[in-house]
Amino acid sequence: MNPANPFLLTGYVSPDYFCDREAETAALIAALNNGRNITLISPRRMGKTGLIRHVFHEITEKEDVKCYYVDLYQTDSLESLVKKLGEVVLGSLDTAEEKIVRRVSTFFRSLRPVLSFDTMTGEPSFSVDVSPELAERSLVEIFDYMQQSGKRCYIAFDEFQAVADYADKNVEALLRAHIQHLTSVQFVFSGSQRHVLESMFASASRPFYQSTQMMNLDCIALKPYYEFAREWFLQHGQSISQEVFAQLYEMLAGHTWYVQMMLNRLYETGEKTISEASVVHMLDKVVQENEATYHTFLNLITPAQGKLIRAVALDGRASEILGQGFITAHRLGAPSTVKSAAKALVDKEMLLQVNEAYEVYDRFFGWWLKKEVG
Repeated sequence: MNPANPFLLTGYVSPDYFCDREAETAALIAALNNGRNITLISPRRMGKTGLIRHVFHEITEKEDVKCYYVDLYQTDSLESLVKKLGEVVLGSLDTAEEKIVRRVSTFFRSLRPVLSFDTMTGEPSFSVDVSPELAERSLVEIFDYMQQSGKRCYIAFDEFQAVADYADKNVEALLRAHIQHLTSVQFVFSGSQRHVLESMFASASRPFYQSTQMMNLDCIALKPYYEFAREWFLQHGQSISQEVFAQLYEMLAGHTWYVQMMLNRLYETGEKTISEASVVHMLDKVVQENEATYHTFLNLITPAQGKLIRAVALDGRASEILGQGFITAHRLGAPSTVKSAAKALVDKEMLLQVNEAYEVYDRFFGWWLKKEVG
C-alpha cells in the first residue's frame, strides 16, 4: 500500500520514496559484496537506518542474499543483543513449513526458540529465550546457522555504540573473535556517536581496530533533494521553487529528518504554491507544538550550558567557541567553563560537533532558541 504522504518520517517503503543516496548505496553494496565489513557513522536522524534498509532492499531484489537489521539501541548486555539477533533471524523464516520448525528446534539448542501463534490471525512466529550463562554459545549457534545456510548473509547492527556501555566490557572482544572467522556473513556497524565508534574501530587498543571500512553519512545534497521534493509536490498539485526549498534546507542545515518533517507538513496543507512565508509559518508552528519540551531541555542543563547552547543557536554554526571573540560577544565567562559546557552538551547530544564547529543537534530546538534569544 502506498503511503498517504510521500515524505516518510519512519520506516522504508520502496525506492520511490527514498531520496538520492546513490553514491552511498553503491559504496555499501560494493563493500558487502566484496567481503568488507562497514562502519557507518552519522548524526541521529540523518537517514542511516533508511539507507541500510534501502541497500538491503536493492540487494535482495537482485541477489539471493539474506539481510538482517538489528537495532541495538535499547540493549544493555550480550544476552539482550543475542535475543534481538535471534528474533530477527528466526523471524525471517517461513514458520509455516514444518521442516523449518524442526530444523530450528534441533539447531538452536541453547537459544531456546519458542514457536507461538497469534490468537487473532493464527499466524506462527518465533520468540527467543536466552539464558545469560549461555549467551555466547547462543551467539555462536546463530552465526553457525548463517554460515552453514548456503547463502551470503548481511547483518546490520544499528546503534552499535551501545555495546561500549555494556557492563561486561569483554563483549567487543568476544564479538570480534567470532566475527573474524565468518566467511559468508558480512556486517554493517552503524551508529550516531562518532567519538565512541571511532574509538571502537580506529583505536589500536580495541578489538575491532581497523577491521572495517569507515563510511560517514552526511546530508542529502540540495539539488537531488529539491528534485525529489518538487516531483512529489507536482503530483499533488503543489509547487515549490528551488529558492524556497533552498531556504528551508539552509534553515535546517540540510538535516534529513527535520527537512522531511517540514516537507511532510507542507504537503499536508495542500497549498498550491509553497512560499517563503509558508515555510517560516510552518516551522514556527512545529516548534510551538514542542515548546514545553524545549523548556524541559533547558531545565535539565546548567546555567553555563544554557548560555552556551543559546549562543550557538544564535550563530547557527559556531566555530572557535573558545576564542575571545565568541566568548566576549556572548558573555560566556572563562574558556574553561565554555570547554566543559561544550563537552557536556555534546555528550548529552544537545550540541553536534562538526569538526571544530558546533551546532544545536535538534534543528527545531535550535530555531526556537534563536527566536527566544533574538
